[in-house]
Amino acid sequence: MSTISTTDITDVGHGDSVCCVSEEGSSAGMAEVKQETQSSVSQTAPYSTSHNELNDTLLMEPNNIKMYPSEDTPASEGQPVKRKKGPAPKMLGNEVCSVCGDKASGFHYNVLSCEGCKGFFRRSVIKGAQYSCKNSGRCEMDMYMRRKCQQCRLRKCREAGMLEQCVLSEVQIRLKKMKKQEEETARTSAVATPSPTPEMPLLAPEQQEMIEKLVAMQKQCNKRSFLDRPKVTPWPQSQDPLNREVRQQRFAHFTELAIMSVQEIVDFAKQLPGFLELTREDQIALLKTSTIEIMLLETSRRYNPAIDSITFLKDFSYNKEDFAKAGLQFEFINPIFEFSKGMNDLHLDEAEYALLIAINIFSADRPNVQDHDLVERLQQPYVDALHSYIRIKRPNDHLMFPRMLMKLVSLRTLSSVHSEQVFALRLQDKKLPPLLSEIWDVHE
Repeated sequence: MSTISTTDITDVGHGDSVCCVSEEGSSAGMAEVKQETQSSVSQTAPYSTSHNELNDTLLMEPNNIKMYPSEDTPASEGQPVKRKKGPAPKMLGNEVCSVCGDKASGFHYNVLSCEGCKGFFRRSVIKGAQYSCKNSGRCEMDMYMRRKCQQCRLRKCREAGMLEQCVLSEVQIRLKKMKKQEEETARTSAVATPSPTPEMPLLAPEQQEMIEKLVAMQKQCNKRSFLDRPKVTPWPQSQDPLNREVRQQRFAHFTELAIMSVQEIVDFAKQLPGFLELTREDQIALLKTSTIEIMLLETSRRYNPAIDSITFLKDFSYNKEDFAKAGLQFEFINPIFEFSKGMNDLHLDEAEYALLIAINIFSADRPNVQDHDLVERLQQPYVDALHSYIRIKRPNDHLMFPRMLMKLVSLRTLSSVHSEQVFALRLQDKKLPPLLSEIWDVHE
């Protein structure tokens, strides 16, 4: 099993699709890869280099978290990617690359291009490369200049229409193959002659110990938040929608719950074996992008389908209207509830949630991560443990493992929607506390 990097794995039955040529395909035969739009990587602004607030949080005890507002300044809003549907056009044999003019080998990442520009774009996206141009970004791109100026070559790739969300890593390709093979196996076993029941696989002792520790760690972090519950601003009883003070009190209530959730995540991450071996910069890079996704995972865990509400700290239950009253938009609220319903349908237990969270934290493809190899090595034991645990708990469901990993992809999409929600809050003059501003890259 290879380390899992979740960007751009198709989430079945969720969202739209774009026409992308498979990285496994031939140079002339075009294949359509239906793919979740991942604007969280390709469309958001670069991360702030200021890590003061989150850096302090990594060093803080749970009781030292500050809950006070700060000033905001406007931020640019990402433009949505235009979606194209349908098969790629057939090749005639004399086409040229839209980027450099070399002979085209096919449609790659939505654009007619050569193998060289295809590989260059893929490497640039996977590594999150940042290039510089000695000519102020004015180089004319051709077969000669493509080797001389990487910044202008990448710019030309994007101008030609290459889509970053179409790029699959080698691990993701292998995951797609594994899912297809498991589907074939499931179909074959359905018609094959019944065979003796295979011996039930067992967790390795170190995996069993690791899972037990993860569950205990999570319970301990949740317990500290529950003890801090009296510190949260009370939810106002007034229903007056025009009362500014009531609206501010609801918003403060939610932001303080969010701060407690962030602190839970930081405490949990610091206890994960290997996390503190990372540089402080890599710790911050991992937490800044994974925190909102883990918060949404925890939110789905607290979803109650009977009353269509989400419960925090055992006593605080909120429906969609409550979130809206606090200033959130239904464009953000509805996807949260849909994701929560989907997770609820999987019926995951505490161990599976804890392993998913650990896998999410150690995602080496996060922006600004420097030591990718170390992060991947730290993630691998959790991926292996989750795979083994699922095989034991759900021996007849061969698709559960890829299905759970695909939920991490859905979180990437929700994360980008969250970025738009943060921008909308700032337009409403909603002031976030410093910790949330830092971890969600709200520049002060």
